[in-house]
Amino acid sequence: MNVLAHALLAGGDGELRLGGTLGDFVRGTPDEALPPRVRQGIYLHRAIDGYTDSHPEVRAARERMPAPFRRYAGILLDVWFDHCLARDFARWSDEPLGPFSDRVRAELHEAEAILPEGLKRFLSYMDANDLPAGYIDPDRVAAAFGGLSRRLSRTNPVAEAMPLLLADDGALRATFETFFPQLRAFAADWVLQH
Repeated sequence: MNVLAHALLAGGDGELRLGGTLGDFVRGTPDEALPPRVRQGIYLHRAIDGYTDSHPEVRAARERMPAPFRRYAGILLDVWFDHCLARDFARWSDEPLGPFSDRVRAELHEAEAILPEGLKRFLSYMDANDLPAGYIDPDRVAAAFGGLSRRLSRTNPVAEAMPLLLADDGALRATFETFFPQLRAFAADWVLQH
């Protein structure tokens, strides 16, 4: 899952949401100087990623991708599932997509002093592209794939993935429809237990 899903799955807790956004930018044990709920949000992010990666529907979607895209299927599906979520956001949240997205970015700006440099750079990109709400727009999804492709260390086909994903959109939507409610229940249970 990508930034929109991680933010939504953190529920109403702003510190968990912040940690969920930090999750892709923190390696190893989170810094003890971070607020406890922010650290918990990082762990929630990791739990969501683990659940997603092991889910049979997601594994099947990865396996459907032809070479050379299959190697990058996890990255591609993370962004595409945010696109699926954005397209039908009103179904999953009482808060409209635009205000939710604005709030996520505002919370990140308020916490800028504790953000890793990589997340600060990504926040500038988020501001410029109205993310995460911008994931509703296929052109912004394509641009995100272009940016991801440039950041990867080896030559890759990520920037050329849009035609493949658009062609498989019906099946990917069905995967998301089956998988996301289960992920949402998993995340809610995780939050209750932690």
